[in-house]
Amino acid sequence: MSPRAATASVRRPGRSTPAPALPTREVILDTAERLFALRGVDGVAVRDLAREMGLTAPSLYNHFPSKQALYDAVLERGLHPVLQIVSESWHPGALQPEQMRATVDRLVTHLANHPHLGRLLQRALLEESGSAQALFARWLSPLYRHGFAVIRETAVEAGWEPIELPNLALGLFGMVFGYFANTAALVRLAKDGDPLSPRALAVQRGFLEKAIYRLLGARPRRAVSRRKKS
Repeated sequence: MSPRAATASVRRPGRSTPAPALPTREVILDTAERLFALRGVDGVAVRDLAREMGLTAPSLYNHFPSKQALYDAVLERGLHPVLQIVSESWHPGALQPEQMRATVDRLVTHLANHPHLGRLLQRALLEESGSAQALFARWLSPLYRHGFAVIRETAVEAGWEPIELPNLALGLFGMVFGYFANTAALVRLAKDGDPLSPRALAVQRGFLEKAIYRLLGARPRRAVSRRKKS
């Protein structure tokens, strides 16, 4: 029996190999987030994204009309919840430890679910492209303003001078996002397993809680007064 005939003999009429499932919107966004973080939005072509998911470029356009629309959707999914978390974290007066812990938990959980977002932002901060400027205008500037508003009153209670607040805001931003932006470096330097494992994320939550409390926790008035006099 010839190979063709042998193949034909095992085929059954009316049955065919099921087509592979098409990527969902979330899979497309996950893939785009990862590639944009690795190469930057200008370094990724639509055909690269489509090939990564086993699609053709026209098929990808059925989901998103352009690469910019896909990039915008990645940012919307990643940064809108962060902006909301930061906005909801504001409470007047001194830092409230329970509220701070809840905010840290929400931020770490969200960023762990989108582990490439930190690196995507880190790359955008270093670029001068139109896409990076649009990212600043729509997302990073409002995020900075909201974060600044959240810490302004608390920072005064903690003994920070007004002139130091921009540095403090950027430092907190770096602590929250920097861990996820540098997971590859953590693997190489710390050699302590998966930075996204439940154990590692629990350590990061604890670190952020301690660091934020030490930076923004209220200090005795005497200590604040001594600092102002020096």
